[in-house]
Amino acid sequence: QVQLVESGGGLVQAGGSLRLSCSASGRVININAVMAWYRQAPGKERELVATITIGGSTNYIDSVKDRFTISRDIAKNTVDLQMNSLKPEDTGVYYCNRRQVGGEYWGQGTQVTVSS
Repeated sequence: QVQLVESGGGLVQAGGSLRLSCSASGRVININAVMAWYRQAPGKERELVATITIGGSTNYIDSVKDRFTISRDIAKNTVDLQMNSLKPEDTGVYYCNRRQVGGEYWGQGTQVTVSS
């Protein structure tokens, strides 16, 4: 089993920044691992925001490109999401996700609220 713990959510005004962090522990296996951040806005489906492979390749949904940056620290088993120029539509619960040999794992989520 792998445990994922997110931190860094909060309330911010539009145009502000937040940095989310996800720490993995337990049976962490880095071979072919892919880490991601998802979010779920009130009344909406959970959506993929950004992914990063263990090799460092990244992908983003169009609405966050040039504003969000996903990064990972292999030695610390962490994956971060730097969010700049935040908009009210970025509001939601953000979840860390990890896919690796042995399964797929989710964090408990952290709330991000962007006020207009």
